[in-house]
Amino acid sequence: MPTQTEGALARFAPERFSTFRFLGRELDEHGRATLRYALDDEIEFTERVTLPAPAPLDDDHRERLDGLLALLHWVAGVSYFKTAAPPAVSCEAGAPSPAAADLLEALYSEGLAEFAYTNRLERLPRPSFPRAAAEPRAAEAAPRGASDPARVLVPVGGGKDSIVALEIARRAGLDVGLFSVGDAAPIARTVAVSGLPRLQALRELDPHLIELNRAGALNGHVPVTAIVTCIALLTAAINGYDSVAMANERSASHGNVTWDGVEVNHQFSKGMRAERLLTRALAEIPGAPRAFSLLRPASELAIARAFARMEQYHGAFTSCNAIFRLDPSLRSASWCCDCPKCRFVFLALAPFSDPAHLREVFGADLLDEDSQREGFALLTATGGHKPFECVGEEQESVAALRMLARDDRWREHRVVVALAQDVLARLPDDVGDPDVVLSLARDNDVPDVFSAHADAILGA
Repeated sequence: MPTQTEGALARFAPERFSTFRFLGRELDEHGRATLRYALDDEIEFTERVTLPAPAPLDDDHRERLDGLLALLHWVAGVSYFKTAAPPAVSCEAGAPSPAAADLLEALYSEGLAEFAYTNRLERLPRPSFPRAAAEPRAAEAAPRGASDPARVLVPVGGGKDSIVALEIARRAGLDVGLFSVGDAAPIARTVAVSGLPRLQALRELDPHLIELNRAGALNGHVPVTAIVTCIALLTAAINGYDSVAMANERSASHGNVTWDGVEVNHQFSKGMRAERLLTRALAEIPGAPRAFSLLRPASELAIARAFARMEQYHGAFTSCNAIFRLDPSLRSASWCCDCPKCRFVFLALAPFSDPAHLREVFGADLLDEDSQREGFALLTATGGHKPFECVGEEQESVAALRMLARDDRWREHRVVVALAQDVLARLPDDVGDPDVVLSLARDNDVPDVFSAHADAILGA
């Protein structure tokens, strides 16, 4: 990896690098992709992604996949760019198409807004990508309803959202397969409950990245959903799927705080703007599968309502990221019960669940513990901005509290009582209206073949 010595690594200074370089990419006959990058002429990175292939890939097949491989190369580079966030980029294996460059400039700026904000950088990174001529294919996405999908790949991460998405795809009666990067315990449990076939990829970050972080490299949140989507698209193309159906909700388009003239959004690469930028980039790649989100019409609260009815999965899923960050071996434990994600999922499910059932799922009743009061208040943006986590909008948390305050099963729980007095009593009645929050939006790109089934599952 690094061309420098270990002593030089100890002196890593992000500000002295000027250019992040995309050196090259290869895909071998077994589906192993190699992605190479560098900071100036000094530090090189190599990432490897193993893609599931049903048979050896001949030269013609790999040539047809080159557009998607290039897109993955550019998008995955954000994990290494962030070590120094230099002002310039150099695409030495070929420049992206115009729409791909637009996507990359968004991912490497707005997609790194949380990273820049939490690292207290002076400003947002805004590297300019070169632009190659687009392929003759029309650059605009196909109109909604045209060429409906027939074989759909649904990425699963072990959480409630991807479970609801796979059940919408199953209900539509198409040929459905599941996809994951890695095989964390909640993913394996979800796949087992679903009974659907699954394709699994493996992403291996450059092992020296941790050393650089310890030596002074910048670190923080990256738009990982965009990376996973690009890996899924390559997997879909290799295995004959014509579309990738993500599980990104309406709420993901709304940010946490405004800084340096932009909305800092922890979920930027899950939002509608990123989805439509990706759609346009894929339209410039001949033969590329489509990518869209099946959950885009719905709020997190509406998705939780749907998931509450899918009790067969309740012992399989987890949405807690904190416990995995603390110790990957603890991922099977499912819930730490002391992070914004655990609190939000508990809060979102509560209006549609019995207290005893949620206590069984989480191992605790978070809404009946005085120590949880401040954490739940932050979900409503009381005392600060929405946490940097995959949680719903403040209005959704308020709507859930309104429903719980009227629910005999929950109204006497300590946190509900406290927040009814401290939060709800100070808000106008139209803030967090459950009917509005639970309604389905029509501004989405869900293909027509799924629309009725999405409405049936996500509706009341």
